[in-house]
Parts: sequence; structure tokens; C-alpha cells
Amino acid sequence: MSTEQKRGKGAVNLTMLVDFYEFTMANGYFARGFKDRIAYFDMFFRRVPDGGGYAIMAGVEQLVEYLDALRFRDEDIDYLRGKGVFDSRFLDYLKNFKFECDVWAIPEGMPIFPNEPLVKVRGPIIQAQLVETMILLTINHQSLIATKANRICRAAAGRPVSEFGSRRAQGGHGALMGARAAYIGGCASTACTMAERDFGIPATGTMAHSWVQSFDTEIEAFESYAELYPDKSIFLVDTYNVLKSGVPNAIKVMRERLAPKGCRPVGIRIDSGDITYLSKRARKMLDDAGFADCKILVSNSLDEYIIRDIIAQGACADLFGVGEKLITSQSEPVFGGVYKLAGLEAPDGSVTPKLKLSENTEKITIPGDKQVVRLFSRDGGKAIADVITLAGERIDENGRYTIFDPESTWKRQTVEGFRAEPLLKPIFERGRCVCGRPSLKEIRDFCACQIDSLWEEVLRFENPQKYFVDLSQPLWDLKYGMLRELAGKLAGNVR
Repeated sequence: MSTEQKRGKGAVNLTMLVDFYEFTMANGYFARGFKDRIAYFDMFFRRVPDGGGYAIMAGVEQLVEYLDALRFRDEDIDYLRGKGVFDSRFLDYLKNFKFECDVWAIPEGMPIFPNEPLVKVRGPIIQAQLVETMILLTINHQSLIATKANRICRAAAGRPVSEFGSRRAQGGHGALMGARAAYIGGCASTACTMAERDFGIPATGTMAHSWVQSFDTEIEAFESYAELYPDKSIFLVDTYNVLKSGVPNAIKVMRERLAPKGCRPVGIRIDSGDITYLSKRARKMLDDAGFADCKILVSNSLDEYIIRDIIAQGACADLFGVGEKLITSQSEPVFGGVYKLAGLEAPDGSVTPKLKLSENTEKITIPGDKQVVRLFSRDGGKAIADVITLAGERIDENGRYTIFDPESTWKRQTVEGFRAEPLLKPIFERGRCVCGRPSLKEIRDFCACQIDSLWEEVLRFENPQKYFVDLSQPLWDLKYGMLRELAGKLAGNVR
């Protein structure tokens, strides 16, 4: 059993973490006799943060925990009764609530793209409506941070990145779940102790400037730390002056306190100033002193662009600590996922597709019960395109398949020699959890493997190549047939 599975057994009941209008709609469905009507909802997003070419799916484990713990307590019912707007029969329904939906999700760590369903819910419309808030909250937040972390880790070009953002996060939950998502995205460690306890993410840390300032001299601070942690000494060298004080004092302690014990220093940390210049000079000083194995950790408001630039400038940085710009995704702090009705199921099992029309064409939804299929080249394993299909469709891997741009339909490509993988996997069937629960390390490794399946052009920070997300012909026919029908009806109403 993974660390997260053990943690999930004691998961907090978040049933009441719901936008209030979910309750008013649910009460209305009940009052109108809709409580057993089967609905299909999709969660998707419209735009990749930071103008990137891809995002990363994260948060499924917490979604599973939430859905598994859906129960209304007596105090919840009492609170709702006190609002004075809900039917007593509806409150009785909630008191005896049992989650009965089917839920599918794209696995954590998988690259994801705009407009494709990330989570699909099928079930009684009251239940499918009530879970909207937590689906969006959970997937939006962790996918945002995992995406930002992956950008930062790719900029580091193989050098380890530690998530340093707990103190800058939006609250304790943001710090903890942000550390989890950052690890999925590629971070090697975290400063958050609880994240190691709960998720097994390696927690690391050294000293603050206050430690150095607490002693009469900088060298006394370093000596004391070396005595306490001889095998884990990383010295913060920028409290006073990096090159004139910090590095020379660190070297002195390495020679006089660590070497006699047979210990080697782990590293130094630079947290201010011109990182490129200081790291180059510090590297030479360490090498000349016989400490070529001493690592240089740099921090100080880093992001993917700063890291990329200082590496290009020849900075001698071995590790990066990244805080506020990662844990808050400061450059673009909103993921923007939405949750929309896609269909209603009749008693005979047939699905009536539903479409949301908008004057903003990007907000027009994709109707029906759907699946997302990723086409991988059999020669090299690269991702070719994603195809959103109707749920019952099958793509023949042994033949030729034509993909086309849903907006500019003359842009077509016929592919062959591919493997077709459905991405939406079942996580709940009739309210019962049916998914595997991989460890966080397994999710992180899976993410790294899947990112490798994307072409470098898609991975660019600026002006990435747009990854193809197409509709199958039957789904395209359905959507645009509905649009033509709606347009005709609307035209008939214009005076």
C-alpha cells in the first residue's frame, strides 16, 4: 500500500466544500423529479498556462479520496435546513446520500491539451452536479503547479530542482498539494516536511540567514552547523558577502572541521546577487581549495526563464531551489478548467447530446458521451495527435486514419503505423472506486516518460508548435449538425 493510500484512509470529509448554487440546482432537480435523470459532465480547460504547448494532469488521487468520502453529516443537514430554502424531502435525500456515479479520468502525469475531457462523470444529475466544485478545485490547482514545475525542471536541464515554496503558498493546503504536484512535474525534493511525511517526497533544508546572524561571526555559525550535521553540511554564504566572507569561511570550516572527521561538504547556497557571476567565482574558489565535489545550490526568485538564462551564461549551478514563482505559478496563477453538461441519458440508455452555444467560439462545448484517444507512432513512440471520439468509437490501429483540424477542416493528415490509447480511464463505477493507486514516485516516473513522447517543438517555452487535438468525423458531424440546427432556430426567432 502506497503512502498516499494509507493517508487516504483518514481523508478529511470535504462534502460541504461546494459552491452554494450546486445545492440550489440540486434542490431544483429534486423538486422537478429529475433526481434519477442520468447526466454526463465533462471537465476540461481551454488554454495552456504561460502560452505553453502542453499541461500535465494532476490531482486525481485527491479526487478519488474526496469521492470516496462523500457523506453528509447531521450537522451538514442542520446547516442546510437553517437556510430555509430547501425542501425537507431533498434534505432527507442528502441525509441518506450514497455516491452512485461512474467517473473516468486521464491518469496523473499525462500531458493534457485544451478542450479534451480530463474528467468525465456519468450519474444522477444531482450527484454529478454536486461534485463540480471539488473536481475543478482539485484538478485545476495541481495541474497548474505540476505544469509550472515541469517547465522549471526542463529549464534546469537535468539539474535537480527543489520546491521551496511553502511559506509563499496560498495557505497550508496549497503548500502541501503544491509540493505534491511539483514532485509529479519533476521536482526532486521539497522544503515542506509534511509533504515527506504524507507523500514520501524527500524533504531537504539547510540554514536561514537568521542562523548565521544568531552567532557573533559567520564562521562560528558554519562551525556549529558542521559539528551538528557533518555529513549534511550546506552553508548559506550570502548573509554578508559571498566572495569575501561566505565562501572563504565555508572553505575554512570544510578544511578544519569536516576534513579531520573524514567528511566531505555537501555544498554551499547562494540566495542573492548576480547568480551567474557569483557561482562562477565560487566554483573556482572551491575547486582551487580541493572541494571540486562541493555542490552549488542557487535560489532567489527563480523561474524557468531565469534558470534557462543563467545556465546559458555559464552559471556553475548544480541544484536549484524554487519558491514563490513555482508554488503560486506566479506568471499565470489560474488553470481555468471548467465543468459542462455534455448529455442526458434516456431510460433506454440512449444519450441526448447537449451543447452550450456562445458568441465566443472557444466557449462552444463539445456534445455527447466522449473518449480521448492518443495516437502514438509505433516508430519511436512519439505522440502524433489526440482524437476526441464518441464513447463507442474504435480507431483501427492496423489501418490508415485521417485526422483533421476541427475548425479548418481542409487541414488533413492521414496517419498509419500508430498505436491508439484511450486516455480516459475508469476510476469509479456506480460509486465504487475501481482504479489502481500508484505511488507518487510511480506517477512522477510516468510523467517523465510521457513528456519524452512529445516532440521538442511542442515543448518550447515560446511559440510552441500546437499539438493536434482533433474530433473524429462522427463527433464533428454531431457537433456541427447541432450548431446548424441551433443557428436555424435562432434565425427563425430574429425579428
